[in-house]
Formats: sequence, structure tokens, C-alpha cells
Amino acid sequence: MLTSTALVLLMSVPALALFYGGLVRTKNMLSVLMQVFVVFSLISVLWCIYGYSVAFTEGNAFFGGFSRLFLNGTFNPADGSFSMAATFSKATPLYELVFVAFQATFAAITVCLILGSIVERIKFSAVLIFAVIWFTFSYLPVAHMVWFWQGPDAYTDPAKADAVTATAGYIWQMGALDFAGGTVVHINAGLAGLVGAFMLGKRVGYGREAIKPHSLTMTMIGASLLWFGWFGFNAGSALEANGTAGLAFINTYLATACAVLSWTFAEWIHKGKPSMLGAASGAVAGLVAITPAAGNVGIPGAFAIGLLAGVICLWGVTGLKRLIKADDSLDVFGVHALGGISGALLTGIFNSPSLGGPGSVQDWVKMTSGYPGIGAQLLIQAKAVGITIVLTVVVAFVAFKIADLLVGLRVTEEEEREGLDISSHGESAYDM
Repeated sequence: MLTSTALVLLMSVPALALFYGGLVRTKNMLSVLMQVFVVFSLISVLWCIYGYSVAFTEGNAFFGGFSRLFLNGTFNPADGSFSMAATFSKATPLYELVFVAFQATFAAITVCLILGSIVERIKFSAVLIFAVIWFTFSYLPVAHMVWFWQGPDAYTDPAKADAVTATAGYIWQMGALDFAGGTVVHINAGLAGLVGAFMLGKRVGYGREAIKPHSLTMTMIGASLLWFGWFGFNAGSALEANGTAGLAFINTYLATACAVLSWTFAEWIHKGKPSMLGAASGAVAGLVAITPAAGNVGIPGAFAIGLLAGVICLWGVTGLKRLIKADDSLDVFGVHALGGISGALLTGIFNSPSLGGPGSVQDWVKMTSGYPGIGAQLLIQAKAVGITIVLTVVVAFVAFKIADLLVGLRVTEEEEREGLDISSHGESAYDM
């Protein structure tokens, strides 16, 4: 779990920073690196102050409590003891501080993902204000609703099982499956990014001037590091070194490769040439889509989800993007929101044992698995997706509005034309 945590950290700095940075113009490269680096650090600190407590302690169905503020109770210096956190097997606890760190990296990268929709024109101060508000009122409740529960050791008596379940997050109680963050991370961030793109407006010259990536080499390096780090993201979400972790690992590997191929060949047919940008984007689409499914589907599911994700997300960044007419700069909505929605819904289908899936635990007292049926599970997944969409859209709108009222969202046109590297940070990514 320590290794998985380090791999997820690598997904933000440097992987996401390089992936996004290569996609912007030279004059804005440093601003993207700065935004990712500082927002990742900001959310990591807030996570340890109050975020972990609100997301992963008992409160109500929507928010946790405050018993772990400043990580209180995780380490007792008087006797040197450490608190333990639940995994998914009985009598198999994990040191809570390791779980805190693992989940911190999830929270931090989720907020950083949003930045791709709003780069090249947003004030750095507005980024920080938005990040604090959205993290607090969108990420934390969604994480609590989807992932918080007491753990399998709490289920000792069949007569009390319903009462134990009633202390869990709202979406967990529904029976929704999200192995590593389809709703919590990707749908949550993707919709927030789209809201930001609409509220900021289009970049100067968008649609009239060529706005091209300045370094697809950087983007390819970033995408490759994301793929590498994602094994910590998905396999690590098993919380144990067991068969489920192995299943999540191979599904992540396979679905991503399938998505690279489906995006590449679809683009080749549609545009006449396959592009490196398309291959890298296909990899991220596959990674996103398999995230909620990683340990929840079998090998057939990984094939299907990867192949479908490449085509769906390609349409999202081409046809759908033209329809909604938003300057989602680096296609966060088209890849993360659409990929996350696709993966979440397909998880409900391919979790079925008849389609090679493992099913899910239906009785935590006896630890027996089952499956409610494709229609029933798909409806549960759709409800989870819908709740996440509504919450993140509302919170993102309010967060951007507050930032706008406090400091303004956009830099001036003159500063935007000069580039955010110089106008916002007083330095350049390249001195040549």
C-alpha cells in the first residue's frame, strides 16, 4: 500500500502536470506545472487537517464527522500505538495512516484534473479559492457517500447487519460499485471542469487562431507515467495484496491497451491519419473507464470497457465538444466525465458472473457474493452517476462564482496574450 500510494502521487507530479503541460502553448507551460504542483500540495494539507475526517469517519449518510481532525487518534505517542483501518477481508486490517496517505493522493489528483478545462486564462488566486471550496463541498461528500463504511469486521451478527450498513455512506448503502473512483474522481472532476469552462468563457482567439499543443513529447511522457502510476490507483484500491488486486492490475493493463487501439483506429478511419495525441488520449480514456470496474469485472469486461471507452471518448472530444460549444481546453469533460460515466455503467453490466465478473459481496456477515441482476445493478449505477453529476455541477458553479466575486476568474486579455508564465508567475518554462 505504501508503494501504491507513491505511484498515485507520481500520477499528479509529474505525470498529470507533464500531460497537461505539453498540451498547452509554450507561454503557458509553466503555469500549468505550477497549478498542478501547488493544488496537489494544498489539497494534501487540507486532507490531513479535515478532509480525511469528513470523508472517512462516521457521521451521517452524506458527511463524516470531525473525530480525525489533524489526524487525531491515528498515532498515540504515549504508548507508540497506531490505529488500524478496515480492508475488504475480515481480520485483515491496514494501518490507518497508510490509508490516510493513499486516499490523500486520490483527493489531490481529483482537484488537479479539473485544471485541464480552465488552463491558459484563469487567475492563479481563483484556482486556489475554487479548489478549497470544491474539495470541501463536492469531493468530500461524494467520497463519503461512495466509499465510507464500517468494514467487514463490523458485520458479526446477522440481526445487526442492517444497522451497521445504515452508518455507511448513502451511495454505498445503495449497493453502487466504484472500485477506484469512477464517480468520486472522474465524473466529479469532469463535470466540474465543464462548468468552469462555461463560466470562464473561451480563450482569446479560440476558433479563429491555431491553438496547438507545444510538446506532444511531454504529453506522451505524461500519459505513460499516468499509465504506470494508475496501477497504484486501481490495484491499490483492493487495499490488500490478493487476487482482487491482481484482477484490478491486469484489467487496468488490458483495458488501457484496448482503448489506445480503438481510439487510434477510429481516428484513423475518421481523419485519415492516426495521431500520437489520439493514442495518448486513448490511454487516459481507457484508464478512466476501467477505474470503477477494475476489481469489479472479469477479463471480458476489461476488453469491452477498453474498446468502448476509446470510441466514446473520441466522440466526446470531437462531435460532442462541437455540440456543447465549450472551450474545455484539454478535454477533461470528454475524457474523464464521459469515460467515468461509461465505466460506471458498464461496471453494472460486466460485474455479472455470467459475463465473467466476480459479482459483489451481498452478505458481509457470511462473506458470500452474488449479483442482483443486470437491470437492477445498472439502475443502481445510474443513480450513483446522477447524484454525483448534480452535486458537482451545483458546487462547482457556486465555487467558481465565489472565486469570481472575490478575485475575478480571468486574467486580462493583455496578460492572456502574453502568457500566464510571465504575467502570473514572472518566469518562463523555456529560456531560449
